[in-house]
Amino acid sequence: MKFMFSIIAVSFLGLFTNLQANAGHHAAEALEHAGMAQAHGEDGHAKVMVQHASEALKHAKEAIKMHADSNDHMNEGIKHLKEAIVHGKKGHAGVAAKHIQEANVHIRQSIQK
Repeated sequence: MKFMFSIIAVSFLGLFTNLQANAGHHAAEALEHAGMAQAHGEDGHAKVMVQHASEALKHAKEAIKMHADSNDHMNEGIKHLKEAIVHGKKGHAGVAAKHIQEANVHIRQSIQK
């Protein structure tokens, strides 16, 4: 009976660890794509910036889903990613890049939390 309990406990621990790792993976992916989006935005490549910002947004949302205690910084990062996408689609690469820069700051802070 103790053996069975140990197996169940280890299984739950492994599942929890895996969920934490996946949340970290998504946050790292969000940060990577946001960095690429910022670089393209600063270069005036609005279309490519929107593609990377959209990928960053997707990963940021997944990171929050996987983290039961979603934090304010990731939510703020998501807000700025959405704004960047709106401005990028209008061709306002400079304004979008500023929102991406803010998103980068908040996503990075959410990882360090």
